Amino acid sequence: MKKFLLVAVGLAVLGGSACSKAPECTAEVASKKAQDMAAALQEAVTKDPSKAADLTAKVQEVTTKYQGTAILADACRAYDEVTAAIKD
Repeated sequence: MKKFLLVAVGLAVLGGSACSKAPECTAEVASKKAQDMAAALQEAVTKDPSKAADLTAKVQEVTTKYQGTAILADACRAYDEVTAAIKD
């Protein structure tokens, strides 16, 4: 659970620190998508704690990959993909 909280904090920082010129994926949109991904992770882990390690690893991978990136379109796309995978 401690790991989950660190991921959630990292996502919030990542979303707030990034910037882009693409209107469809602004820093605010990326931040919202990161928050949605963290919420989906929390919901999935609550429903099935046995999936916590695998899902948390996926979220951490995306968070690390796009941390501080200026290419928000890629980050938004990745957040959407991971969120969809978590919800499946």
